[in-house]
Amino acid sequence: MTPRESIDLPGFGHENPIPVASRRGPFVFSGALTGRDPETGELPATLDEQVANVFRHVRALVAAVGGTTDDIIKMTVWLVDYRDRTALNREWIEIFPDPSSRPARHVVRADLDSGVLVQADVTAILGED
Repeated sequence: MTPRESIDLPGFGHENPIPVASRRGPFVFSGALTGRDPETGELPATLDEQVANVFRHVRALVAAVGGTTDDIIKMTVWLVDYRDRTALNREWIEIFPDPSSRPARHVVRADLDSGVLVQADVTAILGED
Protein backbone atom coordinates (compact mmCIF):
# COMPACT_ATOMS: atom_id res chain seq x y z
CA MET A 1 0.00 0.00 0.00
CA THR A 2 1.25 3.49 -0.86
CA PRO A 3 2.35 5.46 2.22
CA ARG A 4 0.69 8.74 3.10
CA GLU A 5 2.68 11.83 2.06
CA SER A 6 2.49 15.30 3.63
CA ILE A 7 2.34 18.14 1.11
CA ASP A 8 3.61 21.63 1.97
CA LEU A 9 3.61 24.81 -0.12
CA PRO A 10 6.16 27.59 -0.18
CA GLY A 11 4.55 30.75 1.18
CA PHE A 12 1.60 29.01 2.79
CA GLY A 13 1.30 26.93 5.92
CA HIS A 14 -0.59 26.41 9.15
CA GLU A 15 0.23 27.51 12.67
CA ASN A 16 -0.49 23.99 13.90
CA PRO A 17 1.70 20.98 13.08
CA ILE A 18 -0.24 19.91 10.00
CA PRO A 19 0.63 19.90 6.30
CA VAL A 20 -1.24 21.92 3.68
CA ALA A 21 -2.48 18.64 2.23
CA SER A 22 -2.08 14.90 2.46
CA ARG A 23 -1.70 12.47 -0.43
CA ARG A 24 -2.10 8.74 -0.58
CA GLY A 25 -1.76 7.23 -4.00
CA PRO A 26 -3.85 9.27 -6.43
CA PHE A 27 -5.95 10.88 -3.67
CA VAL A 28 -5.17 14.39 -2.41
CA PHE A 29 -7.04 16.08 0.44
CA SER A 30 -6.17 19.58 1.55
CA GLY A 31 -6.59 21.22 4.89
CA ALA A 32 -8.02 24.73 5.11
CA LEU A 33 -6.73 27.03 2.39
CA THR A 34 -7.18 30.67 3.43
CA GLY A 35 -6.72 33.94 1.59
CA ARG A 36 -3.29 34.86 2.95
CA ASP A 37 -0.99 36.37 0.37
CA PRO A 38 1.62 33.72 -0.54
CA GLU A 39 4.40 36.30 -0.87
CA THR A 40 3.80 38.44 2.21
CA GLY A 41 1.78 36.16 4.49
CA GLU A 42 -0.59 39.07 5.04
CA LEU A 43 -4.35 38.67 5.03
CA PRO A 44 -6.00 41.15 2.65
CA ALA A 45 -8.98 43.09 3.94
CA THR A 46 -11.37 42.32 1.08
CA LEU A 47 -13.21 39.17 0.12
CA ASP A 48 -12.17 39.64 -3.53
CA GLU A 49 -8.47 39.57 -2.65
CA GLN A 50 -8.84 36.68 -0.21
CA VAL A 51 -10.76 34.55 -2.71
CA ALA A 52 -8.15 35.26 -5.41
CA ASN A 53 -5.44 34.09 -3.00
CA VAL A 54 -7.37 30.95 -2.08
CA PHE A 55 -7.46 30.00 -5.74
CA ARG A 56 -3.74 30.81 -6.09
CA HIS A 57 -3.15 28.27 -3.30
CA VAL A 58 -5.43 25.75 -5.04
CA ARG A 59 -3.43 26.06 -8.26
CA ALA A 60 -0.13 25.80 -6.37
CA LEU A 61 -1.31 22.73 -4.47
CA VAL A 62 -2.36 20.72 -7.51
CA ALA A 63 0.86 21.72 -9.30
CA ALA A 64 2.93 20.63 -6.27
CA VAL A 65 1.48 17.11 -6.47
CA GLY A 66 1.97 16.88 -10.23
CA GLY A 67 -1.65 17.49 -11.13
CA THR A 68 -3.80 20.15 -12.70
CA THR A 69 -7.05 21.80 -11.75
CA ASP A 70 -8.73 19.15 -13.94
CA ASP A 71 -7.88 16.64 -11.18
CA ILE A 72 -10.00 18.48 -8.59
CA ILE A 73 -13.19 16.55 -7.90
CA LYS A 74 -14.70 18.62 -5.05
CA MET A 75 -14.21 21.86 -3.15
CA THR A 76 -15.86 22.98 0.05
CA VAL A 77 -15.83 26.72 0.67
CA TRP A 78 -16.59 28.47 3.95
CA LEU A 79 -17.68 32.12 3.74
CA VAL A 80 -18.40 34.58 6.54
CA ASP A 81 -21.18 35.99 4.32
CA TYR A 82 -22.15 32.83 2.46
CA ARG A 83 -24.64 34.67 0.23
CA ASP A 84 -21.89 36.94 -1.15
CA ARG A 85 -20.56 34.64 -3.87
CA THR A 86 -19.61 37.19 -6.52
CA ALA A 87 -15.84 36.90 -5.98
CA LEU A 88 -16.09 33.14 -5.49
CA ASN A 89 -18.05 32.61 -8.69
CA ARG A 90 -15.70 34.88 -10.69
CA GLU A 91 -12.64 32.85 -9.62
CA TRP A 92 -14.57 29.58 -10.01
CA ILE A 93 -15.39 30.31 -13.65
CA GLU A 94 -11.82 31.42 -14.33
CA ILE A 95 -10.25 28.24 -12.91
CA PHE A 96 -13.02 25.93 -14.22
CA PRO A 97 -14.19 27.58 -17.47
CA ASP A 98 -15.93 24.51 -18.94
CA PRO A 99 -19.41 24.15 -17.39
CA SER A 100 -19.50 20.50 -18.46
CA SER A 101 -16.32 19.72 -16.47
CA ARG A 102 -16.45 21.48 -13.10
CA PRO A 103 -15.92 19.83 -9.72
CA ALA A 104 -18.65 19.61 -7.13
CA ARG A 105 -18.75 22.56 -4.72
CA HIS A 106 -20.37 23.11 -1.35
CA VAL A 107 -20.55 26.57 0.26
CA VAL A 108 -21.07 26.86 4.01
CA ARG A 109 -21.57 29.83 6.31
CA ALA A 110 -18.72 30.16 8.80
CA ASP A 111 -17.51 32.16 11.78
CA LEU A 112 -13.82 32.40 10.90
CA ASP A 113 -10.90 33.80 12.93
CA SER A 114 -8.84 36.97 12.71
CA GLY A 115 -10.20 38.66 9.59
CA VAL A 116 -10.44 35.49 7.50
CA LEU A 117 -13.47 35.90 5.22
CA VAL A 118 -13.10 32.68 3.21
CA GLN A 119 -11.43 29.31 3.42
CA ALA A 120 -11.66 26.25 1.26
CA ASP A 121 -10.56 22.67 1.02
CA VAL A 122 -9.89 20.58 -2.06
CA THR A 123 -10.21 16.91 -2.94
CA ALA A 124 -8.37 15.76 -6.05
CA ILE A 125 -7.75 12.42 -7.74
CA LEU A 126 -4.55 12.32 -9.78
CA GLY A 127 -3.54 10.34 -12.82
CA GLU A 128 -6.79 8.77 -13.88
CA ASP A 129 -6.39 9.65 -17.55
